[in-house]
Amino acid sequence: MNKIQRQELIQTMIREEKIRTQAEIQQGLARHGISVTQTTLSRDLRELGLVKMHENGSSYYALPIQQEEMTFTQLLAKYAYKVERASFILVLHSELGEAALMANIIDIEKPTTILGTLAGADTLLVICRDEVAAKQVEAEIKSYLD
Repeated sequence: MNKIQRQELIQTMIREEKIRTQAEIQQGLARHGISVTQTTLSRDLRELGLVKMHENGSSYYALPIQQEEMTFTQLLAKYAYKVERASFILVLHSELGEAALMANIIDIEKPTTILGTLAGADTLLVICRDEVAAKQVEAEIKSYLD
């Protein structure tokens, strides 16, 4: 099975059931006779743009929300509970483990206002093109918070 077929199978698994961990995805692939390393699986999930959704105190993988449904700033506001700005840098605070998800949202969207990100466990640094861009992105995210 090639990469495209493997990723299509992962998408099917995600659509059909709520999968909480990468280990569960690996087990599902193994049931189809596919063995993948953790590195390959992580790369597949990143390329597919999978996000973690939260419901009733638990989380599970989901396919990315269609761009026409939500802007990237709306998606960021789903995970961030606080945003602060220092000149052209934004600091987004999230629950533990969600900073990388926010970075993936930005990486998929590739907005011209943002040059790059650096994710920790619960904090995301967003390097904007300039201070004007940072103020714009900050205002958009804050408009969706609370």
